Amino acid sequence: MSWHDKLVPRDFAVPETFEHPRFRLRKLTIHDVDKDLDAIRERVLPDGTPDPWLDTTRDENLVDLGWHQKEFELRRSFTYTVVAPDESRVLGCVYLYPHEEADVEVRMWVRGDAWGEGLDPLLEQAVRGWIDQTWPFERVLYRDR
Repeated sequence: MSWHDKLVPRDFAVPETFEHPRFRLRKLTIHDVDKDLDAIRERVLPDGTPDPWLDTTRDENLVDLGWHQKEFELRRSFTYTVVAPDESRVLGCVYLYPHEEADVEVRMWVRGDAWGEGLDPLLEQAVRGWIDQTWPFERVLYRDR
């Protein structure tokens, strides 16, 4: 699949949300810019090591979110914000990207305090199940997992 092709078949109904008792995944949009920026400044790697984007400005983040939102609409990649069930804050992010050696590459991260509360392995387990049960992919690559 080339980058300009659709990631999923035309007749596939792309989920806009995924509900879990501890979090919600929903389509990332430009309206998430401030809460997203707060979260990426606190993001960590899967081992809990800090991985913040301290140099990212609000304007740069807005552009990035606009790109993710447009890619979602074009069905070329799908980015979901991971939010608290009450939408009070962003806890992380999940990305579904095209990949040359798989049907999809899945990346994810969480903010430090959410990692400390055990969210990272819970998110990964939930996302793996959601991908297997809901999405049309056979070969899934989980980046850095």
